[in-house]
Amino acid sequence: TSAASDGGDATSGGSVRVPSTSGRWRRFGAWRCGGGCCCRGRLRALRSPCPRPPPRAPRPGRAGGRGGAARRWRRWGRWRRGGGTLALGSALAAGELELHPPPFPWSHSGALAALDHASVRRGFQVYRQVCSACHSLEYVAFRNLIGVSHTEAEAKALAEEVQILDGPDENGEMFLRPGKISDYFPKPYPNTEAARAANNGALPPDLSYIVNARHGGEDYVFSLLTGYCDPPTGVTVREGLYYNPYFPGQAIGMAPPIYSEILEYDDGTPATMSQIAKDICTFLRWAAEPEHDHRKRMGLKMLMISGLLISLLYYLKRHKWSVLKSRKMVYRPPK
Repeated sequence: TSAASDGGDATSGGSVRVPSTSGRWRRFGAWRCGGGCCCRGRLRALRSPCPRPPPRAPRPGRAGGRGGAARRWRRWGRWRRGGGTLALGSALAAGELELHPPPFPWSHSGALAALDHASVRRGFQVYRQVCSACHSLEYVAFRNLIGVSHTEAEAKALAEEVQILDGPDENGEMFLRPGKISDYFPKPYPNTEAARAANNGALPPDLSYIVNARHGGEDYVFSLLTGYCDPPTGVTVREGLYYNPYFPGQAIGMAPPIYSEILEYDDGTPATMSQIAKDICTFLRWAAEPEHDHRKRMGLKMLMISGLLISLLYYLKRHKWSVLKSRKMVYRPPK
């Protein structure tokens, strides 16, 4: 048969037909349009138009290629109105909205800066007259004050004002004696249960290492002492607690401990709230790090000695290796 198919070429004999590339593509298109069942292998389907599904009408609010973006924005709005708001509310609970203390320019914060020992002495006066009623300082002894804020005679006089429980004596009984400089600062309560009972269930922490134990150090302690304020609208604080935005949970059991003119400094410094908070923070920094000044002094000495040693070692290295690094290797072939 010499019938030439649509898109094919017939030879002169009319027995062999070689379909062209365009014919194959039309067959593939007809197969796709008809779902791959009615037009496959049928040549007449190529000559007749294939049924096409009617185009879908565009959805309202979708214009051109922006339909995907609009759909994503609608999903985001539904998430915000639905479970997304609940998740956000649970993540930002009231107990997690405490303020972070700002950094303050402490005089001892430099790499080579020492503590203000006059401020340390005033801070000890604040602790003795205000803080020692509830907070202990059990890891600091009276002898630690010698050479820092007090003389030896002053430290002995301070220690003798305290009655220390000692014993047992020859009769097996405990007794009270005047304190010595080797004694540690006495605790305000005999045990933790008595401390909780006297403070509505709250346990006053020990202040020996409170600066190192709290994130922010003395910045946190200063902000906590001076950050008491009235609760904002919509926030209720139960009876016995006080609102402080720097405390985790904003409700703290400690009443505002300091205010202006709560005491009189021995050196005549005006006892404002910020001055009292600054002095007690400096004292607590010294209590947490009694070796503060000595550590920085030794660090400065180490840097000076290291500078000399490094220069000497560099010279020796250049001197010893100069022969090896400056030699020249020459190959002399045998004659």
